[in-house]
Amino acid sequence: MKNNKDMPVEEQSGPLMADVARLAGVAISTVSRALANPGRVNEKTRAKIDAAAKQLGYTPNAMARGLRVGKSNTIMIILPGSLYYGVSQVIPHVLQSINKALLQNGYNLMIANLGRDPESERHILNLAFGGTIRGAIILSSKLPEIDGRSLANAGLPIVSMLLDMSDAGVPSVVTNDREAMRDAVAELIRMGHRRFFYIAGPQGNYHDIERYGGTLEALRDAGISKQTLSRSGGDLDFQKGFEIGVQAALDFVRLKDRPTAVIATSDDMAISFVSRIRQTGLRIPDDLSVVSFDGAPVCEFCFPPLSTIEQPFEEMGQAAVARLLDTIGQAETERDLRITIRSRLILRESVAPPNN
Repeated sequence: MKNNKDMPVEEQSGPLMADVARLAGVAISTVSRALANPGRVNEKTRAKIDAAAKQLGYTPNAMARGLRVGKSNTIMIILPGSLYYGVSQVIPHVLQSINKALLQNGYNLMIANLGRDPESERHILNLAFGGTIRGAIILSSKLPEIDGRSLANAGLPIVSMLLDMSDAGVPSVVTNDREAMRDAVAELIRMGHRRFFYIAGPQGNYHDIERYGGTLEALRDAGISKQTLSRSGGDLDFQKGFEIGVQAALDFVRLKDRPTAVIATSDDMAISFVSRIRQTGLRIPDDLSVVSFDGAPVCEFCFPPLSTIEQPFEEMGQAAVARLLDTIGQAETERDLRITIRSRLILRESVAPPNN
């Protein structure tokens, strides 16, 4: 009997899609939809199909889908979570840059998810193993892994952006978080600041580790004790930057020996911190200097205009796409696993020499 031309073709080894359909009590076309696009199948049916696939040990075979893989012009981007990043707009900036670069090279962008729950992880891997996509860019998060499968084993070109995974063999496009923060703190030290307040991102997060590390290096290089650095935050994700900044203002006013300079690991944190701290009567920068990280355009229009470390999102997006397409085309021009694009410090009226 001839294969239905609308059905995926599979090799005759291991459990087949037909076996999953039979065990789940559904049509093969329903299994195909559930694996390629779970949103088109109701939750009850999808759960039955997932259970049957797990029981049989079924994994969609990308190679068995033949030409669909070779001809795909879709690149998937895997997000760390919600699109919402406050005023910093990290995710939208990155998406715009990557989409522009892909379109210029004849590829389309697919946003795989707006969450990283188990169902979303499973959907990402179904797409990757199912031959729907040609390659993947993963943004500021680890590779999806669930049900014994990992994106690393899908046989697809992968590039990490804003998270260094080069040690694991994944080409990575990053900025110089540590060096940029070290230089910014060194500038504050040059102005005469000797007591500092650090507003942290989530503990253990790659960006916070790098930025805090850069802060400590600047103090060490200047011969300033780590004890002069107070720290707030560490419990909430970067998406909660406004909340982190508000809490940091409360923590700051409780300090007996108050710092003269604040280092925030995102613009959101700095903006909400300044808003709340000014309500206490403290003046920026007369009583307290503030510098942040990300480079949101709105920083220029804050009161006072906020000094910030601007991340090169457009250049990073272009570099990530170029590296991915090099891998797809098996080009030998750029084989470094880590590509670093420098951020730059923009000094504005939120920083000044200390008064005390």
